[in-house]
Amino acid sequence: MTSLSTAELLAAQRNDPSFDDIWSEIVYRGLVHVSTDEVALKELLAGAPITYYCGFDPTAESLHLGNLVQLLLMRRLQLAGHRPLGLVGGSTGLIGDPRPTAERTLKSREQTAEWVQKIRVHVEKFLSAEGENGLTVVNNLDWTEPLSAIEFLRDIGKNFRVNTMLKKDAVSARLNSDAGISYTEFSYQILQGLDFRELYRSYGCVLQTGGSDQWGNLTSGTELIRRTEGVAVHAIGTPLITNSDGTKFGKSEGNAIWLDAALTSPYAFYQFWLNTDDADVIGRLKVFTFLTRAEIEELGVQVAERPFAREAQKRLAFEVTALVHGTEAAQAAIDASAALFGQGSLADLPTDVVEAAVAELPNAIVDSTTTVGQALVATGLVASLGAAKRAAAEGGVYVNNERVSDESTAIASLALASGHAILRRGKKTLAGVTVSAG
Repeated sequence: MTSLSTAELLAAQRNDPSFDDIWSEIVYRGLVHVSTDEVALKELLAGAPITYYCGFDPTAESLHLGNLVQLLLMRRLQLAGHRPLGLVGGSTGLIGDPRPTAERTLKSREQTAEWVQKIRVHVEKFLSAEGENGLTVVNNLDWTEPLSAIEFLRDIGKNFRVNTMLKKDAVSARLNSDAGISYTEFSYQILQGLDFRELYRSYGCVLQTGGSDQWGNLTSGTELIRRTEGVAVHAIGTPLITNSDGTKFGKSEGNAIWLDAALTSPYAFYQFWLNTDDADVIGRLKVFTFLTRAEIEELGVQVAERPFAREAQKRLAFEVTALVHGTEAAQAAIDASAALFGQGSLADLPTDVVEAAVAELPNAIVDSTTTVGQALVATGLVASLGAAKRAAAEGGVYVNNERVSDESTAIASLALASGHAILRRGKKTLAGVTVSAG
């Protein structure tokens, strides 16, 4: 397999030519949950190039899977010839988009500025800067910070109606809670509306995209432009991706799946997609890959006729991991998955991949005197030393894919050079240990 970086993958991306226009494709892919005038949008996107934008606030040091939905929608529009603006929220990040439950903790200016730069790198990674419709990245702090409080209230605030602002979902939820809402967060929608107007005035931007939970903020901009410029502009709200059982997508035990490899390793990222439920996998392929409609339909047949083969999940995991981390990292994750179950050498894997695999498994830190039996107990693969002895005697215990019949063997003698060891009981039950150097 040829190793391709994310930049090379970017250059190879194409929209599906089987669709009559880009609007039809993004609707097919489930990327439109709510929008302004659909007929007008379809016509607009089929015509001459327009300028559009999506905003990303630095609420963390990395973007996550929910943000990837927006980046891929932006990329599809760019591939259709339209001009993207990626907005990083240097000012809105200082304020905080209201959450439905509680007030955000305000970050320092220094931390916000640092995170803005990290978010900018993510945005630039997924959109091309080449050609007449190359990406332009903007920071809303550039036009917000010079505004005085009087200018903000007179020139911007007067165009917003409090009764309309109160109806926004996040605002109404907070008003009905014990936490209430501060004037700071209440004003967030005005700032986002100001962003759209500034980009309309400076770049001719006529479309904003965002999650459907941001719809109130998106329409703040369309309404401000209508009032002050006398022009109709547009917004598209993508659906909030959820699993078929209704649980929130992209959360694992309360932790987001990050796009930054330092926060979510490529191995863990790959495993997340590989574990996609059959009921969700075709929808994920539509949203998160550039596979054609024909390719996705063929994988749908595979899910229906041979679900045990998990071909759709494997293709999904590879495509998205390659998109975010490059094909080399995706292939390393595949190799690691195979090696964990005895279909390759763990010793041939890069140390960071082995570390990532151990981190994703039930694991324990042990010392050089720990036996295999004690390691099995420490990781929860067996309940007792007696059970460990029986499992080893029956031939069901493996360390780094080597069968171990004597549970009293020191685990350190079987560990990889990095000090890691993968324990396996039977064919599929895995755990990891790290032998402490101390």
